[in-house]
Amino acid sequence: MSSATTFRTCPRSGLQFEANAEKLMIANAVTAVVFLLLGGILAIGVVLTRWPAVHWLPADTFYQVLTAHGIDMLIFWIIFFEIAVLYFCSSTLLRCRLATPNIAWLAFALMLIGAVTNNVAVYQGGSSVMMTSYVPMMAAPAFYLGLILFAVGALIGCFVFLGTLVIAKRDKTYTGSVPLVTFGAITACIIAVFTIASGAIILIPTFLMSVGIVKEVDPLVYRTIWWAFGHSSQQINVAAHISIWYAVAAIAFGAKPMSERVSRGAFLLYILFLQLASAHHLLADPGLSTGWKVVNTSYFMYFAVLASMIHGLTIPGAMEVAQRKKGFNKGLFEWLRKAPWGNPVFSGVFISIIGFGFLGGISGVMMGTEQLNMIIHNTIYVPGHFHATVVVGTTLSFMALTYFLIPVLFRREMISPNLAKWQPYLFGFSMYAFALVMMGAGTLGVSRRHWDMAFSGSALAYEWPGAAYLMMGLVGITGIAAIAGGAIYIYVTVGSLLWGKRLDAGKQSNTFTPIPVAAPNSAVQGYGSIGFAAPGTFALAMVFLVAFVLYYFINWKYLSQLWGLS
Repeated sequence: MSSATTFRTCPRSGLQFEANAEKLMIANAVTAVVFLLLGGILAIGVVLTRWPAVHWLPADTFYQVLTAHGIDMLIFWIIFFEIAVLYFCSSTLLRCRLATPNIAWLAFALMLIGAVTNNVAVYQGGSSVMMTSYVPMMAAPAFYLGLILFAVGALIGCFVFLGTLVIAKRDKTYTGSVPLVTFGAITACIIAVFTIASGAIILIPTFLMSVGIVKEVDPLVYRTIWWAFGHSSQQINVAAHISIWYAVAAIAFGAKPMSERVSRGAFLLYILFLQLASAHHLLADPGLSTGWKVVNTSYFMYFAVLASMIHGLTIPGAMEVAQRKKGFNKGLFEWLRKAPWGNPVFSGVFISIIGFGFLGGISGVMMGTEQLNMIIHNTIYVPGHFHATVVVGTTLSFMALTYFLIPVLFRREMISPNLAKWQPYLFGFSMYAFALVMMGAGTLGVSRRHWDMAFSGSALAYEWPGAAYLMMGLVGITGIAAIAGGAIYIYVTVGSLLWGKRLDAGKQSNTFTPIPVAAPNSAVQGYGSIGFAAPGTFALAMVFLVAFVLYYFINWKYLSQLWGLS
């Protein structure tokens, strides 16, 4: 071990931060929040234009703003934060030094240069091609170059994470298997390598096409490979935010997984099957066989759905078991009523779990069914779905984790604790409503990409039912409310770093403290011997199942009415 390696033991959490890893985590997390701020400002233009009564931006500006918003939020904000999470789950949780810190800084620099380059290309005009950037609609070369540089940096960051795991194993900083949270981060990293490689495979020839070296890129080949990048990037998010859910269950309750084997098996199913969900973006494409579409979006993808349902049962179940162990045993839900709802770390994660499952999960499976996909393909239902997954699921989980990290990693006392306490509720419930009304408007057929839902001035104008205009108006109102919730998060986070009282950093040492061997968790087995360990969670799971079946049936009923039989 290098003599220059120093470790800081946090007096509040007991976690140990290696100096290089700590600086890199701070740099990546702060940069992530900057892009979240930028994406949030752009979101104002998007929602006020989609709100029919306001219809704020002209078409060219709208598509420019929408392109930047999508890329800043879905790629830059989330992946910068995920790199910080990977370093936390390796160096900090395994109590070892970070592998190759200089290369990690190179990765950060490439990501930052790439993100700025891409943004500049969009703002200069001529690159309003949306996040999907489908060929042959071409952007400026800098647009693709920025994404490629960012992807290379993120890929290097993943390899630094994997190298850190090797160092932890070599230095024996832990015994047995890696902790479950780190195992989830490994899952996210493996998916990330596949995802970023897919992006490079198709973005490099597209960049060469933009500078005139390659004559053409086949549009169907582009779409097929691009969605292995575009949709699988969300699968990185799923593995990462579920890892955070397990971490917060431990932070808020001291909860242990109900069964580590089952949870690890669910993460393994993600590695094997989760990326296949990318196919649901291609169900209307010619050239891909029906058999390929059906296999990818049903039989195989259902294994990934099973994995998500396992996590959705075991994480609240672990919370319930921990609460019941503390004496909250009355009825099905005393454990939930007595949970720390005033703690934004817990409330943010629990709101995320419910919204991700009921809104993102159910709608995602429906969209992945070939026949049902035709009802809502390329309608505004699609962004309604991915706001339920990416925003309610991932962004809200990252926000919740930030509230834990402000005193622990950034060593600052959080300003405005009352604002922080209410922020997950405002942001989470506004985003629930936002996703629901978008999905409702999409079910009525409102276009996903068109700037003006009314097609004003068109020779073939279509008159929507009043409900469609109402729902798009609610998209504007709930969108502004969610943006306000995001602004509060930015204020609390940035304000705490700038003006929050500096906290004791803790003891410094040149050596790590190995992770102690955990005692066997007998709470689950002891309680389970006299009844199901988590009856309240099981009841919630049954509510989810009923909602799932009903929504699935309603959509098949809706589909059956589109084609009459004579």
